[in-house]
Amino acid sequence: MRTLSKSKLMNYRQCPKRLWLEIHRPELKEESADTEARFAAGHQVGEIARQLYDPEGKGQLIDARQEGFDTAFARSAALLNGAQPIFEAGFKTGGVLAFADVLLPIRKNGKGVWRMVEVKSSTSVKDYHHDDTAIQAFIARNAGVPLASIALSHIDSKWVYPGSGDYRGLLVEVDLTEKAFGREAEVKAWIEGAQAVAGMASEPPIRTGRQCSEPYDCGFLGHCRGQEPQAEYPVHWLPRVQTKALKALIDDEGATDLREVPDDLLNETQLRVKTHSLSGHAYFNAASAAAALASHKLPAMFLDFETINFAVPIWKGTRSYQQIPYQFSVHRLSRTGKLDHQSFLDLSGNDPSKAFAEALIAACGERGPVFVYNAAFERGRITDLATRFSKLKRSLLAINDRVVDLWPLAKEHYYHPSQECSWSIKKVLPAVAPDLSYDALEEVQDQSTQVSA
Repeated sequence: MRTLSKSKLMNYRQCPKRLWLEIHRPELKEESADTEARFAAGHQVGEIARQLYDPEGKGQLIDARQEGFDTAFARSAALLNGAQPIFEAGFKTGGVLAFADVLLPIRKNGKGVWRMVEVKSSTSVKDYHHDDTAIQAFIARNAGVPLASIALSHIDSKWVYPGSGDYRGLLVEVDLTEKAFGREAEVKAWIEGAQAVAGMASEPPIRTGRQCSEPYDCGFLGHCRGQEPQAEYPVHWLPRVQTKALKALIDDEGATDLREVPDDLLNETQLRVKTHSLSGHAYFNAASAAAALASHKLPAMFLDFETINFAVPIWKGTRSYQQIPYQFSVHRLSRTGKLDHQSFLDLSGNDPSKAFAEALIAACGERGPVFVYNAAFERGRITDLATRFSKLKRSLLAINDRVVDLWPLAKEHYYHPSQECSWSIKKVLPAVAPDLSYDALEEVQDQSTQVSA
């Protein structure tokens, strides 16, 4: 019998095939930039949690990688006899092991017991967190830990950082004791199932599906897709699959190609995607697009933002995961057809927000439509800036009033087969203007990593 970690059991809960591959073919895994960023955010939040739960610095940190697992387990057991906070305490029982983010000593009925806190970088309790804490509690209690309660601590996205390294209020706790302690039978079944999968000689024959991205993106997706017949026109190109009939056709009946999907199951946009994907020809209703733009007169601005966000805010007055704009590009098309360009970029390491807002107001002027692609993002950031800087509020919200969103116009009037159902600017731009493809722009391709730093 193998010793499986909590993360392995969570892999099993997501997909038995993922567990098998994690154990037997880990070299096939390809982690996405988003996954790496999530790991990094978790480490950041974990460090802050240790400061918050141990402000006097009297706690003990277990480092299994440095100390070795056997030493980590032994030291964790020994520290249970004390009365200091313990971080990353390790326990194992019956072929499974886990490390607790936080263990806090408390008194209950005159006896010394422990309160466990699992720390997450999310902004709420997710469904899979209930499985996580159930496994954590089961392993600790069966390893002999006198565990009185277990809570999940997550980020409060409404909390505003006051500066000076004061992160009190960043995390909020939710007690999950009753649900976690009441699932022992379920956890035992998961362990038995996971052990059975781990002992299989070959990987389970499970086809790709929603489990490949829920609750997390699976790094083995490329491998698993490579084992399946590749549809020439994949059904995942269909946008917003929501009707029961269409979901059943794909999930239950195994439809993989657009040609297997009857037209009467598709809405107007889905049918357009299918029709033009199969024909190989672009759809463009130039007349209706021109009519939609006719009311917007020159001069016109064309605006784009770049932002960065942090799980743990570093600038006073900002929140966790708040998108902080640090760069913009504004092209101005005059009535005579002249094109001018202004830009802003702050890489100083200081909060760029106020300088960005002032430069944006100057660049956009006071008249003319401001065209953006997917306006909810830009409007949201401008509103954030207006909230933070009251003296600039009127001018910033005036820009918002002039914003015109090109995304719905593109979705309504244009589709190219190369978009593969995505109307993101990175798909639409090279379809409309191949010489302006993002493929050669490494900085843009890597932006997801920078934004989530």
